[in-house]
Amino acid sequence: MAARERKEHREKVFISLRLFVFFAFFCGYSGWRRRSGEFAILVGLVLAATGCTTKSNARLNAQSAYLAGQNATLQQQLAQMPANFPAVTIIGPVQNPRVPWVVGLTLAQAIATASYLAPTDPTSITITRQGESATIDPNVLLNGTVITLQAGDVVEIH
Repeated sequence: MAARERKEHREKVFISLRLFVFFAFFCGYSGWRRRSGEFAILVGLVLAATGCTTKSNARLNAQSAYLAGQNATLQQQLAQMPANFPAVTIIGPVQNPRVPWVVGLTLAQAIATASYLAPTDPTSITITRQGESATIDPNVLLNGTVITLQAGDVVEIH
């Protein structure tokens, strides 16, 4: 695996060197001083196109790909979950509106499992249980208050 990566890297470097030589040759014959700004832009484009990757970026890309695969598997499992399976429904800007209920499931865990998508924090959260509703300030969750949910609860995030 490492040998293949080294070979790909050498090929990218070789291509970028050929492009660099071509552009240097082009700028040399068409007036270096007049086109030095264009040359700098072209060199930047060549370097960006070659896609040099550091080990940390490669590791980060691999980790992202792994997590994306894990999320896809989880989504598939949630989609196959029967409708009568005990769950909590989350209404609002979430990726997974149906969260499987387990004993001890908290509101914070349910929101995290549902993958809250909004760029801002919620202004209020309403929990409906057996027809009765209770509105909660989201700051209560940040203060560490634990709110336990029951199967069939509906959580609305505003």
